[in-house]
Amino acid sequence: MTSLNNITKVITKKIRIGRGIGSGKGKTSGRGVKGQKSRSGVAIKSFEGGQMPLYRRLPKRGFKTINRSKIAKVNLDKIQHYIEKKTISSKDIINHKLLKKLKIINKNTQFLKILGNGDIKDKIKIEAHLISKSAKEKLEKNGGTIEIKKNIEK
Repeated sequence: MTSLNNITKVITKKIRIGRGIGSGKGKTSGRGVKGQKSRSGVAIKSFEGGQMPLYRRLPKRGFKTINRSKIAKVNLDKIQHYIEKKTISSKDIINHKLLKKLKIINKNTQFLKILGNGDIKDKIKIEAHLISKSAKEKLEKNGGTIEIKKNIEK
């Protein structure tokens, strides 16, 4: 059995390539003689010697929709946080344009969805394209109003 005191860390020196014959890695620096692999800047990635490469053998799965609409999701606790910070006034109508202007949501989003995470203390008016059931219940319980818009604004 060895005790912890007897264990020593083995430190290996870095091999310095291309530093003369005596180093053992001089002249061709361990790359052999001539050919594609001996040159710098050449990488033969995923080449399997003419065999069908793995990335081509595996099936492709799914696709990304080109015309996917970008939906900004905002939770009630985030709205409450901005009201407390006085970034948003509780008297304002909270809508897509206002949140874009204040840079709370991304400028590239097309729709606004209100989610019900957290609680809202103030009575507020919201204009959104989509809303979750829990968010709607919390807003109505608190005396707030929600208007659901149908069109896309850009």
